[in-house]
Amino acid sequence: MTLAAASHGFLSPTGVEIAFLLVGVVTFGAAVVTVTTRQLVHAALWLVVALGGLAVEYLLLTAEFIAWVQVLIYVGAVVVLILFGLMLTRAPIGRSPDADSGNRWAALTVAVSSAAALVWVVVDAFRTTWIDLGGPAAGSTAVTGASLFQNWVLPFEALSVLLLAALVGAIVLSRKAKAARADEASQPGTSQPGASRTGGVR
Repeated sequence: MTLAAASHGFLSPTGVEIAFLLVGVVTFGAAVVTVTTRQLVHAALWLVVALGGLAVEYLLLTAEFIAWVQVLIYVGAVVVLILFGLMLTRAPIGRSPDADSGNRWAALTVAVSSAAALVWVVVDAFRTTWIDLGGPAAGSTAVTGASLFQNWVLPFEALSVLLLAALVGAIVLSRKAKAARADEASQPGTSQPGASRTGGVR
């Protein structure tokens, strides 16, 4: 145990630890609203709040590079991609009852089980690990870049391909819908809504 861990305990938290807890509560609330709201656009906007809260948590853990990556890639790219996907696929802007499959209890069970397993794994892995917030930054650009492009370069590139595929898929779905409407309008014998039929009786 380091000197930073021995200087204070759980009953005497520092200002950084209190801020970390408060931001975590806000981030958790935004994440819950993201998955429970029935308006897709509101879900995307609350996702911005949740991802921004994670960026603040990284800043409090002295990982400035990861925090800015969180803002630039996830908030500035992923959420924008989701909004573009909603617009290109002509998704409903208001309330979307179809977005609720009715399996709330099954989804809640899976979510709670996954969260419990994740918390147990993280606590067990970092049980005796302490971060000295008063020391040098642990998330510097040099250390993070070396780890990213040496050990995690394949998942990094796979994520880039996945985002590109999602954007291309949204464009393809939008073009197919437009082509189907154009074919229906060009078929003989079809009449436009509201058009009147004229004819004489002999």
